[in-house]
Amino acid sequence: MARVTVEDCIDKVNNRFELVLLASHRARQISQGSQITVDRDNDKNPVVALREIADETLSPDDLKEDLIHSLQKHVEVDEPEQDAQPQSGQIIGRADEEDDLPETLTFDQMSEEELLAGIEGLVPPEKSDDY
Repeated sequence: MARVTVEDCIDKVNNRFELVLLASHRARQISQGSQITVDRDNDKNPVVALREIADETLSPDDLKEDLIHSLQKHVEVDEPEQDAQPQSGQIIGRADEEDDLPETLTFDQMSEEELLAGIEGLVPPEKSDDY
């Protein structure tokens, strides 16, 4: 049955390698408790994942984005851009509005040498016989 399922999926995902990645990611999601979108029919998780892709109950693009997100170790956060500097002659604000402005936040800063010294002082955890 799996061969027929793979042949059905090639229409939805052109690259077989990408299909394997997406189906394995979906199978892991199913084994972690994610809801399936097709009848199980006594099939194992990889076959169910392939059937979901073949029946288009899940979008391959959504699976791909989810796979990429799960593999990322560092997620970039979009920060708002700094406002442009006011041009000469522009009115910035009135003097009495300064009382309404929030206080500026300050953060502790650490030099690279202080960080390295702190890391060197760390002690690795002791190994136990359980592993």
